[in-house]
Amino acid sequence: MTLGIVPGTVSAHETTQTFTTASHALSSTDTNSPKRQLRAAWIATVTNIDWPSQPGLPAATQQQEYLTHLDELQQMNMNAVVVQVKPTADAFYPSQYGPWSQYLTGVQGKDPGYDPLAFMVNETHKRNIEFHAWFNPYRVSMQGDINQLVPDHPARLHPDWVISYGGKLYYNPGIPEAREFVVQSILEVVRNYDVDGIHLDDYFYPYKVGNQDFPDDATYQQYGAARFANKDDWRRDNVNQMIQELSSGIKQIKPYVKFGISPFGVWRNASVDPTGSDTTAGQTNYDTLYADTRTWIKNNWLDYIAPQIYWNIGFAPAAYDKLVSWWVNEVAGTHVQLYIGQAAYKIGTSSPANWLNPDEMPNQLALNLQYPQVQGSIFFSLKDLNANLLGFKDRLVNDIYKQKALVPTMPWLDSTAPDPVILLPGGPKQDSASLRWLDLPHNTTVYYVIYRFDGKVVPTQADFDNSANILTTLRKLQDSTQQQFVDTSAQSDHTYTYYVTAVDRLHNESQPDHGRSITLA
Repeated sequence: MTLGIVPGTVSAHETTQTFTTASHALSSTDTNSPKRQLRAAWIATVTNIDWPSQPGLPAATQQQEYLTHLDELQQMNMNAVVVQVKPTADAFYPSQYGPWSQYLTGVQGKDPGYDPLAFMVNETHKRNIEFHAWFNPYRVSMQGDINQLVPDHPARLHPDWVISYGGKLYYNPGIPEAREFVVQSILEVVRNYDVDGIHLDDYFYPYKVGNQDFPDDATYQQYGAARFANKDDWRRDNVNQMIQELSSGIKQIKPYVKFGISPFGVWRNASVDPTGSDTTAGQTNYDTLYADTRTWIKNNWLDYIAPQIYWNIGFAPAAYDKLVSWWVNEVAGTHVQLYIGQAAYKIGTSSPANWLNPDEMPNQLALNLQYPQVQGSIFFSLKDLNANLLGFKDRLVNDIYKQKALVPTMPWLDSTAPDPVILLPGGPKQDSASLRWLDLPHNTTVYYVIYRFDGKVVPTQADFDNSANILTTLRKLQDSTQQQFVDTSAQSDHTYTYYVTAVDRLHNESQPDHGRSITLA
């Protein structure tokens, strides 16, 4: 995740209700709060940006910090989190492909005493939040001395795979064995953990340092010169092969696991390619990072792409508004969903002064809603949201994300919804709105959506499409066919109508049950 590469050189009485009232319109659908919208934050672990707060903390402290982060995500009605689990060819889980991360214990290779990834996935799912495992595929170390790595580090066992550039170490993308190693190191997590997505960010070939070229000429001569007259084309092909192999590998192991990439915000400048964006970025995906995002999208190798459009609306070298429009056109005709990487870390900064405007980020999110193709946002990063600079977190909680949202579906992965649940008759008088329902063992349900309507009503489909009517979502209790929910927010002397739907892991939603009206004493 680049921290701002600047473009350019630049109730209780419960009754089973037979509805006799006429169907009528409830509150109109809020177009500013769509029912389906990815809302995610990055949690960066490299140099302990977000979590853990510092290396060497006791396991219990690390775990409590992560639980606090989940509380924060829930407070903002986020429905996904993107956690960096392999920041520098190390791991936040026991791995055959790299040592334990130094950002956990302070010592590379030291066992933290638990499996952080297993813990995070389990706790995140309890909150009914998606977990996307974020990898940096090629970066080996934030420093340039291979001898500082633990002796059994794969980079030390295969020093011929490693290139030092700009004071850091990288696996060489041009070496086929290194590429295969990188792909298998990611597929290890797909096999072993119940993740919802695999996520790569913008680090492919490294950002250029001055005029220094990435020193891979010998590799090019060995593996690429016979096939590619241009070394840049060979580099792009190296990355393309990695993306294609990873995409195919993920789907072979678990077809439901999503694959997404968050590239730098500019593919190419129009001055170089007329189909590029109206920008003057000093570095671009295609020309300097050798990340040909267009090829990935057109071949549907990805399930989503989240370009990091980290500049303000109207910014001359790379305007947010122009780039959103460009990326919307780029995904047209493909199944690749478009989310936007949002620069929460720039809020309240003075370069340029636009970020001192408390409306800049809200305006960006409002602009996104003008395009149906933009199906959500990922914010970099969680700590910057929590900082609440210019009151932005408050605006998320109280306005922009006040209503809950479901994650968008991906029908090319699965489009079959679970069977409806069966609401059970109510019990004796209680002092709360209590719902019970049956979900049959064969059902593919992962969670439930609880809808609540004021009064004794028959809602229309439009009412179910209105996010304001979603009371909450509830993770399924896997060991029981009978599920239960108690609405502790229900008020006395009120009548509510409740519906429950079943949703699978790819967010396909069943038809609603027959509903139940509850009048609180």
